[in-house]
Amino acid sequence: MGATIGALRQGVETWAADRPSKLRWGGALLAAVVVVASAAAGWALEQLLRLSGGPGGWPGWLAMGLVVVGLASALAGRSLRLAVEAVLEPLALEPPDLSLARQRLAWIVGRDVEGLPRQELLRAAAETASENAVDGLFAPLFWMLMGAFVWGLAPQAPGPLAFAWAYKASSTLDSMLGYRTGRLRWLGTAGARLDDLLTWLPCRLTALSLGQLAPALADGASDASPNAGVSEAAYAHAVGVQLGGANYYGGQLRQKPLLNAGAGPVTGASVQQMLGLSQRTALIWLAVAKGWALLWTAAQAMDQ
Repeated sequence: MGATIGALRQGVETWAADRPSKLRWGGALLAAVVVVASAAAGWALEQLLRLSGGPGGWPGWLAMGLVVVGLASALAGRSLRLAVEAVLEPLALEPPDLSLARQRLAWIVGRDVEGLPRQELLRAAAETASENAVDGLFAPLFWMLMGAFVWGLAPQAPGPLAFAWAYKASSTLDSMLGYRTGRLRWLGTAGARLDDLLTWLPCRLTALSLGQLAPALADGASDASPNAGVSEAAYAHAVGVQLGGANYYGGQLRQKPLLNAGAGPVTGASVQQMLGLSQRTALIWLAVAKGWALLWTAAQAMDQ
């Protein structure tokens, strides 16, 4: 997805140059191509699974393996946990290795990290753990489950892999192009808005699952992002820490709203608690989905 976005971006910028209207239209077409192509690729693998085992079809185990690997590729929970824990490790040393922590943090955040003290490094780790829990785990899992529901109703329709890959495409578009600088102010608009739309409901369901929907909505309302502030606020309230404050991006100060203002500062233990909450909540989502599927199957069997 990233390679395709990069190649298409070059083509759009060559065609549109610095004309905002052309950059907007080119960005919208780029987003549509990447999302539709990603969904179509997932749907094609699902059809391989549906047709496997028949005359001339793929072996069932191979088709199932491809679909399972594809589904796993859409979920970034484990990679997020490992990346955040890699930042925490040098901060737990005596004395803490701030240089190594800054280097590792720079791999996963967009803010400037040079010169950040230990407490600000911990806050940055907590904010990326909470915000990206939605983008990397809960939103793709939500759309995967929605695809499974559609697939159960109509096996020939796009299913969990198609839905999950469509979401990941929108998320990747936002990560690569969703910046308000240079040509991306216009080129990345369509991808960023699509990602906001597709993340809106999963974000609020995550806050609800953590038991923090009301305070998360109240705190997150002042954030420029319709989702980032809500997800960070939900985790801040869940573990009892304060997030938000002054960040620098490319040397420019950006004041983020305080979330759970007045609570204690972030600690390494509270960041680990956030990571654990994400794992447990994802398991709860899967258990609820499994239970609903069993009830649906039982109801259909009774109707027959």
